[in-house]
Amino acid sequence: MTMRATVLNSQCDRLLVLDHETNQTVRVVYPDSCRFRPGNLVCIRYNGIMTASIPPQIAGDRITLIPWFGPFHNQCR
Repeated sequence: MTMRATVLNSQCDRLLVLDHETNQTVRVVYPDSCRFRPGNLVCIRYNGIMTASIPPQIAGDRITLIPWFGPFHNQCR
């Protein structure tokens, strides 16, 4: 599964993001999270499993930056 989201907070092993589809905050466990900054638009690939905690939590398999402008704007692959 994929999630298009905006980074709200970044730590070295996890992100807090705003999911664009559901408009909810989600914690994403990902080992290389410290390279992302608040405000980054990202595409998160994960296995589809989300905890029922508050906020919900997923384990990211791959996270890529999405450019704000240009031909790939808003594309999540």
